[in-house]
Amino acid sequence: MSIFYPFQLIADAVSYKLLGLAPASLAGGAVDFFVFDTLKIFFLLICIIYGVSYLRTYLPPEKVRSLLAGRGTFFSHVMAALFGIITPFCTCSAIPLFLGFVQAGVPLGATFSFLVASPMVNEVALIMLLGLFGIKVALIYTVSGVIIAILSGLFVGRLKPERYIENIGSAMPACQCAQDFSMPQSERTAYAKEYTIDILKKVWIYVLVGIGLGAWIHGYVPADFLARYAGGHSWYAVPAATLLGVPLYSNAAGVIPLVGALTQKGVSMGTALAFMMAVTGLSLPEFLILRRVMKLRLILIFAGTVACGIIFTGYLFNYLLG
Repeated sequence: MSIFYPFQLIADAVSYKLLGLAPASLAGGAVDFFVFDTLKIFFLLICIIYGVSYLRTYLPPEKVRSLLAGRGTFFSHVMAALFGIITPFCTCSAIPLFLGFVQAGVPLGATFSFLVASPMVNEVALIMLLGLFGIKVALIYTVSGVIIAILSGLFVGRLKPERYIENIGSAMPACQCAQDFSMPQSERTAYAKEYTIDILKKVWIYVLVGIGLGAWIHGYVPADFLARYAGGHSWYAVPAATLLGVPLYSNAAGVIPLVGALTQKGVSMGTALAFMMAVTGLSLPEFLILRRVMKLRLILIFAGTVACGIIFTGYLFNYLLG
C-alpha cells in the first residue's frame, strides 16, 4: 500500500462526500486531483526540506568553496554540479554562493556548473519526481541534469568567460539560507525548522497554482487534445516547450504538479520535463540578477548552452520512455 493512500482517502471524502461531487464528473475528478496532490506534495516538501536543510548544516558554503578551489578542471565541474543539488533552494542564496565561488578562486566554468544544477536538480525536484513518477524517471532526470550542468560549465569555461564578468566586488549579500553552520544540535534542528517554514512561505502559492492548473487540465482538457500536439512523435514539441518555459517564473515545487497533469493527458515525458527544466533552469528573474555581474553576451551564451542541453534531454526522455 502506498504511503500516500491516506491522502487519497481524504481527497475522496472531501470531493465525493463533503462536497457531494460525482466521481465520474469533470468537477469531481478535478477537485479530487487537487486535494490529493496538495496533501501529497506539501507532505513531501515538509519532510524533504527539513531533512536536507538539517544535513546541510554540516556543509557550510566555506567548506564547499575550499573543496572546489584549486582542484582539477573536470573534478571541479563534477563536484560543483553535485553540490548544486544540495545547495539552498532559493535563487537569492544560489547567486551569492556563485559569486563567492568566483571570489574564492573556483574556476569560472565550474561555477556555471553549480549555477545550472542548483535550481534544476535540487533535492525537492528529485524527491517530488520520485514520488510522482517513480525511481526510473527521477534517476534519468537527475543524471541528465547533472550532465547538462557539467557540459555547460565545461563549454562556458573554454570560452574564457572572465572577460565578461564585471562588478564582482559588489556581490549581493547572502540571505539567511547561507549562514554560519557551526552550531549545537538544538540550533541545527531550529535552523531546519525555520528554513522549512521560510521556504514554504516562498513556494506555497506556486505549488497551489501549479496544482490548480494541473487539476483543471486533469478534469477538463480532453485526453487526446494535448497528446495530439505534444505527444512523443511531434518533433517540434520539445523545443516549443523549452521556449515556453523561459518567460515563466516558478520552481520545481510549483511546476512538477503541472508536469504530472500534462503527462496524464498524453504529453510525452520528455516534452513535459523539458518545459519544467526550462522554467527552473532558464528563468528570466535569475538572468536579471546575473546581469549585475555578467555582460549580456555571457548570459546569452550561458542560456543558449543550457537550452540546447534541455532540448537534448527532452528528446532523450521521449526516446527512452516512448
